[in-house]
Amino acid sequence: MLDTLQVHGFLSQALIITDENDFFGNSSDNAGSLEYTEIGVNASVRPHRNVLVAAQVLSRRAGGEASDAIPTLDYGVVDYQMVSNQQRTLGLQIGRFKNPFGIYNQTRDVAFTRPSILLPQSIYFDRTRSLGIAGDGASIYHEERTQSGVFRFQAGVGNARIEDDVDLALGLERFPGSFQAGSSAIGQIRYEDDGGHFLMALSTASANADYEGSRSPLNNGSFQFQPWVFSLQYNDELWSLTSEYALRSIELDGFNPAVDLKKTGESWYVQYTRRMNNDWQWLIRFDRLVNDRNDRSGTRYEQSGLGPAHSQFADDITFGVQWMPRPNLMLAGEYHHVNGTGWLPLHKDADASETSQHWNMLLFQLSLRF
Repeated sequence: MLDTLQVHGFLSQALIITDENDFFGNSSDNAGSLEYTEIGVNASVRPHRNVLVAAQVLSRRAGGEASDAIPTLDYGVVDYQMVSNQQRTLGLQIGRFKNPFGIYNQTRDVAFTRPSILLPQSIYFDRTRSLGIAGDGASIYHEERTQSGVFRFQAGVGNARIEDDVDLALGLERFPGSFQAGSSAIGQIRYEDDGGHFLMALSTASANADYEGSRSPLNNGSFQFQPWVFSLQYNDELWSLTSEYALRSIELDGFNPAVDLKKTGESWYVQYTRRMNNDWQWLIRFDRLVNDRNDRSGTRYEQSGLGPAHSQFADDITFGVQWMPRPNLMLAGEYHHVNGTGWLPLHKDADASETSQHWNMLLFQLSLRF
């Protein structure tokens, strides 16, 4: 069994500089912020030819307090494959599994698997990262390999991870109650042609939680989040074109009339990546987020006294470059020009009224792996 043991790790450190608004630390002050660090170690072993045990411990600081970087279990599963041959694979995972969501979610913490330092924030929220990253429960997957390509289906049930970042995003951090994760489900259907040129996926989920321990003026309520994501990617030898579109339904019910809401948000991006030689690549991307399809400009949100209109949308134009002088070393840089603060990460002392609608961001990142 020890002959099958594999151990890998990675480390990423970024410098973030913004002209307005703070992103992952005090990025708009002086020389910027170094408070974006990711360190992970993962291991896997096969106690039986049909059983894989795998886990990853992650230390991640993205602004906030230094205590946020305490190592936590990112994923940990026992994976049993009932069927495994040249035509198909059928398996079951039990434990904490990475959610099959979009193209990048299952590997999003490893910088070497990302096309840019930041993934498109309209789809892969860092603002409410805990909600989408993983779930605790069981997941079943089926992969069918045919002459026309590979079809993969994965579905999981269990409890979603709902942490303080969700409270902040919903404006409930000032109240004494807290969310308790309820039964949730996620699923994805994915197709990739035989040559790996074309990829298509449809992902959906239903994340549920109950709010408990509340006091006046709030009652104990419920939270439901249901996204649908359609993903397309075309890969050529030297370039890739990727686009994803999402509809996100959010419902708060039972709190009180001032807090209860039901709305559908919309997200999409288009991304072009160009590879040069074997160690350089650059990208350009347009990314759009709208929190409420019935109030795209945020005007009604502002008129209700809930906050500035620009907190309800974000348009992001991104230019990025990556250089890999060695297979285990990557240097990256990118520039964002953003209109809106719809995905700007929040912290406890943040005041949305003091943010700027138009802002720019520079990021530089050093990444290592073994």
